[in-house]
Amino acid sequence: MADKKPGGGGGKKGPSAVGRRTYYKVVDGKVTVARQNCPKCGPGIFLGQHANRKSCGKCGYTEFQKK
Repeated sequence: MADKKPGGGGGKKGPSAVGRRTYYKVVDGKVTVARQNCPKCGPGIFLGQHANRKSCGKCGYTEFQKK
């Protein structure tokens, strides 16, 4: 039998249910995407929105915003 540490445990496994709610909006009974998808990774991978850029956490793609 393998030794196990008390407390078990996994860690964080992806975005929480609360976080996912910000990616989509319901307008007139239809679901629309609120954020832009990464052009390299494809659908389902969203760009993170920062103060001066949008970036992908998976591949590192970055779009800088013009002032």
